[in-house]
Amino acid sequence: MVQQLEESLSRILTHVYPISGRFDENKCSIICQDQGVTLIKAKVNRRMDDEFLQQAYNNLDFVMEFWPHDIKVVNATNLFVTPIMFVQITIFQCGGIALSTSTSHPAMDGWTNFTFIYEWSKVCKLGIPTEKINFMSFDLANIFGPRNITFSDQAKPLNTKLVAKNQIMDEVSLSKLRDKLTNSEALCFKPSRVEMVTAILWRSQLRASQAITGEIKPSVMSFPLNLRGKLKYPESTNPFGNFIIDIPITYDPKGNTNMELKDFIILIRETMQKTLDYCGETSSANEVIEMVANLYNKNYEGKEWGANDDIEEFTCSSLTRFHMQEANFGWGNPKLMHFGSRNNQVFWLYSTQCGNSIGVQMDLKEKYMDFIQHDLEFLAFIKV
Repeated sequence: MVQQLEESLSRILTHVYPISGRFDENKCSIICQDQGVTLIKAKVNRRMDDEFLQQAYNNLDFVMEFWPHDIKVVNATNLFVTPIMFVQITIFQCGGIALSTSTSHPAMDGWTNFTFIYEWSKVCKLGIPTEKINFMSFDLANIFGPRNITFSDQAKPLNTKLVAKNQIMDEVSLSKLRDKLTNSEALCFKPSRVEMVTAILWRSQLRASQAITGEIKPSVMSFPLNLRGKLKYPESTNPFGNFIIDIPITYDPKGNTNMELKDFIILIRETMQKTLDYCGETSSANEVIEMVANLYNKNYEGKEWGANDDIEEFTCSSLTRFHMQEANFGWGNPKLMHFGSRNNQVFWLYSTQCGNSIGVQMDLKEKYMDFIQHDLEFLAFIKV
């Protein structure tokens, strides 16, 4: 199995050639000289049985042991000698496999990463020849060439312990919420499941903050938006690369401290729709770049975003339409998935195995997690 995984990885890397390169010293381009990716092979002296999977589901920190540890050597000073992708294959006594990847986000966003894994699984299972691998384009550089733009540094890891938990949202409760909001005319639109779940998580986050700090703080939620298919460029339909923008959605408690779910849903819908409308109307790459620069360089009440104690900040990333559950390398679909590296507070939304529910991986401060896990208003939407 390991040989099959390794050979199929080599074949697909021939097609997705930037992954095998290295960042130039300017950190703005990739030099492709077939340096390759780092592949780590490991063994664990236990079986991947139901007991192990339940332990891993209940303790996501335990799952981090199967993540490529060599990535710890990466820092901002040696990107030009560091592989863009690390892959780790861990073999259990029973023959089960834990497969993990760690990639450089400036080169590959989540869509690129999971599309890569999904297509790799097909090459591994079906033995697709290299010349027939054709699933992503490399046209972004033709649209968005190099530009001299300065972005404020927002990515500041929190200096506190973060813990992770998995929860499954209850579809019946979500349907009742949608009916209640639309039948009472609290909303003039039908909210999506992602909008409702994001609103529930955001309000729970602020309720935890209020209980811990004694005040309702302003909040900024970063919502990554996949730009594929949202611009007027045919080349941007399914390109390789980092083709997302983090849309900041701000909540100001001044004059509105009730924190009703409908208010958060409206805030999410209006902010996202405004950005989508702009993306659909603009025809200039320069305008898109200017919009992104304005988003990333914006301040909230004169305060810089990133590890700011005066503002509650977190990210909600929806992976619900990604192909993760279908990544079958020839030995069945994934039994358990884990996201992120536990650097910042993040809610990861993903489709469950049956495809009918939304799962949430919560990476939160320990005190916040303790509150949310006992918050009855939050638990009312959790599947028992």
